[in-house]
Amino acid sequence: MFAQNYNSMKTISCIREKKNQYKIDQYEHLLKNNALEFNQLSNIVGLIGNGVRLKLVWLINQEQFCVCDFADILQMSVPAISQHLRKLKDIGIVETTRQKQTIFYSITSTKQNIINHILDLVPKKITLPI
Repeated sequence: MFAQNYNSMKTISCIREKKNQYKIDQYEHLLKNNALEFNQLSNIVGLIGNGVRLKLVWLINQEQFCVCDFADILQMSVPAISQHLRKLKDIGIVETTRQKQTIFYSITSTKQNIINHILDLVPKKITLPI
């Protein structure tokens, strides 16, 4: 009995008076044609969804810092910070510049727009006193 009911339920997508197949096809096509963009955005949001990485991205968006600065600010070890930064660098969120022995991190120009949108959700009260 259960298997029969379950199989018949699979064929019904929802209860509605009329199906707009054109609209469904258009959006299905749109999503398929932009799958790469959705996957890239999902990866970015997923990585930044980690609290430490969100803080790192917020800090980097404020100004350039080195790993030791991040370790001091976040009270974490340099290796732990480095692992988080490597993940951000691997998907193209951050890039590095070297000044003598020190490596500084900044947001890549290609990801700056999406990072700005994400960081717009951070309360504006989080600012340095002047």
